[in-house]
Amino acid sequence: MKEINAYVSQLEVPGTRQFSNKVARYDNCVDLTLGQSGFMPASYIKEAMIKAIEENQLRYTHNKGLLELREAVSDDIYRRLNVRYDAETEILMTNGGSEAIDDVLRTLLNPGDEVLVPVPTYLGYEPVIKLLGAETVYIDTTDSHFVPTGEAVAAAITERTKAIIFNYPTNPTGVTYSYDEISALVDVLSQTDIFIITDEIYSENVYDSPHHSFMEFPAVRKQLFVVSGLSKSHAITGARVGYVLAPAELLEHVTTVHLYNSICVATPMQYGAISALKYGQEDVKRMNAAYVERRDYLYDRLVKMGLPVIKPQGAFYIFPDISAYSSDSFQFANELIEAVQLAVVPGKSFSDLGEGYIRLSFACTMEEIVEACDRLERFLHDYPK
Repeated sequence: MKEINAYVSQLEVPGTRQFSNKVARYDNCVDLTLGQSGFMPASYIKEAMIKAIEENQLRYTHNKGLLELREAVSDDIYRRLNVRYDAETEILMTNGGSEAIDDVLRTLLNPGDEVLVPVPTYLGYEPVIKLLGAETVYIDTTDSHFVPTGEAVAAAITERTKAIIFNYPTNPTGVTYSYDEISALVDVLSQTDIFIITDEIYSENVYDSPHHSFMEFPAVRKQLFVVSGLSKSHAITGARVGYVLAPAELLEHVTTVHLYNSICVATPMQYGAISALKYGQEDVKRMNAAYVERRDYLYDRLVKMGLPVIKPQGAFYIFPDISAYSSDSFQFANELIEAVQLAVVPGKSFSDLGEGYIRLSFACTMEEIVEACDRLERFLHDYPK
């Protein structure tokens, strides 16, 4: 038989799934691995999906998605950021943020291109970049509180640089970017011809200050792709509703890739998303209030354990430094789950520059977080430094 794609053979199962898959082996495991809300989807979202099925709304929609849904996305962006994207020409609905990332990268990259990625970051970018024969260039943020600086970005740009991907609030650190920090990046990138991709899937899960976006800066609008969706904010990860915002002429190319990739988002899910955007603002606030309570408890416990950690400003992850105990985060996480049945994600899953950290999700219940902290504390007490 012929060999499969050489790039595919180099891919590995991500650390998040490696450790979430281990949970089933243990009878009493506390699982802090996946970025999936413990809240149930709101009844008005489910009812809209059910109604769509009952009314036989099971045919293809426009490739970009239902116009009513794109209008709801446009209105939501305007409400939150005072920025307007045209529903007909500048918004594309995708099967989750993951497909949005895939579509945009397929649209932009040629073999040999370079993509700048500040790290540690979400582990889903580099595999797609590799599959396209392009190269990932890391920008180390560990010395700047996990926020890339304009100077670091400028130093990383070469003639082969095609794009840069920002992820914030950031998975795995929970750190987000202030208006001034984005402005400093815009000052650099607006002077270049490289594309800017911002993954803002956690933009509604922010806790201490409002979310800001590259969308607020007209100087980079022509080179900007924004990826987001409803999975995290509205607790509907399985519905797979994401979107891309981009200038009309660029979005047409992304739409072409999308239509060959998946045609359109499942029609009943689109109706559920319309309902979520129309009626879900108070539920988002309610869930965020619970995440803040869980974040604060978890942060305080980690500090008392003596683990260096930055308090998350968004998303629902915390990224403590365990380097005083181990220089191998995979070994540490394996020993943790075997010794006390606590599942976390090794920091190295989020690039080599995440080594020496572990990621804990606080999207679960408070009871699970309390028990997780008790188990981690017992484990560290007995773990040789």
